[in-house]
Amino acid sequence: MIDKRHYNRDVPQINERIRFPKIRAIDTDGSQMGIITPQEALRIAQEKELDLVLVSDKADPPVCRIMDYGKYKFEQEKKRKEAKRKQHAAEVKEVKMRYKIEEHDYNVRLSQAQRFLKSGDKVKATVMFRGREIQHSDLAETLLNRMATDLKELAEVQQGPKREGRSMMMLLSPKK
Repeated sequence: MIDKRHYNRDVPQINERIRFPKIRAIDTDGSQMGIITPQEALRIAQEKELDLVLVSDKADPPVCRIMDYGKYKFEQEKKRKEAKRKQHAAEVKEVKMRYKIEEHDYNVRLSQAQRFLKSGDKVKATVMFRGREIQHSDLAETLLNRMATDLKELAEVQQGPKREGRSMMMLLSPKK
C-alpha cells in the first residue's frame, strides 16, 4: 500500500496539481503577471505550450512560474551534479616513520605531509616502534612535535602525540 501523503511530497506541484484559490504568477521572462487563479495561469501556460510550476508555497499567495518543466528539471539535476563534483571529501592520509629517522627521510615525510595538507586531506603522522624501542617514546613524541612545528603554516594539530599500542600517532588537519 502506497502512503499518499509521502507520494504527493515527491511529485512536483505542476499544472493541474496546483490547488490554491489564488497564486502570484510569473511569466517566462521573469515579469510579474499579478495575482490570478491557477486555472487562468494554466490556460496562459498551455497557450505557450509550457507548464505552470509551483516555485514557492511558503509565500502568501503561493508563487508559480510559467516555464518548460522538463528543461527546468534537467538544469536542477545538472547543478546538483556540478556541486557534488566540486566538493572534496577530506581523507586521512598517513605518514609513517621511525623515531631514529635520518634527516633526508624526515624531509621526504615532511614534503609528503605538506602535499596532503595542500590538497585538503588530513594527515596522520605515525612513529612505529619495534621490540624495546618502545622505551624511547619520549624521542618519538619530540619527533612528532617537531613535525607539527615544521607544518604550523599549513596545519593545525587536531590530536596531539598519543601512544597507541606499538606506535605513537598525531593527527593534523589543514588550516582553513
